[in-house]
Amino acid sequence: MNETLSRWLQLREPADIASRSESLSRTIAATMPRAKPVHVLDLATGTGTNLRYLSGFLPDCQHWLIVDSNAELLNKVSVLTSSWASAQNFKFKKNIDRYLISGTTLKCHIETLNLDLRKLDNVEIFKDRDLVTASALLDLTSEQWLHTLADRCRSVGAGVLFAITYTGGSTCSPQEPEDDMIRNLLNQHQKTDKGLGGPAEGPDAVNCASRCFKNVGYSVQTAPSHWMLGNNEHDLQRMLIDSWTVAAIQMEPAKVSLISHWRFRRIQHINAGRSRIVVSHLDLAAWLPRK
Repeated sequence: MNETLSRWLQLREPADIASRSESLSRTIAATMPRAKPVHVLDLATGTGTNLRYLSGFLPDCQHWLIVDSNAELLNKVSVLTSSWASAQNFKFKKNIDRYLISGTTLKCHIETLNLDLRKLDNVEIFKDRDLVTASALLDLTSEQWLHTLADRCRSVGAGVLFAITYTGGSTCSPQEPEDDMIRNLLNQHQKTDKGLGGPAEGPDAVNCASRCFKNVGYSVQTAPSHWMLGNNEHDLQRMLIDSWTVAAIQMEPAKVSLISHWRFRRIQHINAGRSRIVVSHLDLAAWLPRK
């Protein structure tokens, strides 16, 4: 497994949770059924951040199917969720690829599935789902992928909640002369093919997803979920600057020296404890009108 990816997901979890829209989480939770278990599909689950966050908002009896194309990341879910459950005074049981989290009233049944999500052609994963959700995914997907997603969700009448979608904005403090150039190159890189149906929507993903879901009859609401990274997130800031550097060089290899010098100065700011970074995201919730 790419350990860098695993570390990135673990480092960003506190920032994601702090940034997410609690009001949208409560709004979509209020549309879920109460007379039966809530069936949730979590796409590109990674190490399970979305599960650990959302389970506290949903009705107490939950059945989750968490799906990712990276089997080794899915294997991390058990370890991280077990530690999280212990901190919440919940019980955690594992049976191969199925887990159970239980508390005073909570019963959260979890099933993992290693699956290629490039085409969303496995309709069975959507069957009988009340909620389809994901975190930090939509900006990596293509317009066609989002159209298919909306159609799949509409076919089963599921509500949706997609969190932490990048919208193209970032600010760094202290400022450096190349900040705007790096952001523009990053946004170009975000529009390249990420393996999910063609060129990614990148910063336009929320607007595209909103159109797709509205076109099939959904009410859509968005809310800011910006990262506000300060000195407590210095490790995350370093990995973020490194990822921006790689993306910028891929888009403008002739400017490798300029970009590398920018990275050096940004890392100096982080090491000195004076760096602050804001990254713009939006959360999106959508639901069908009640009959």
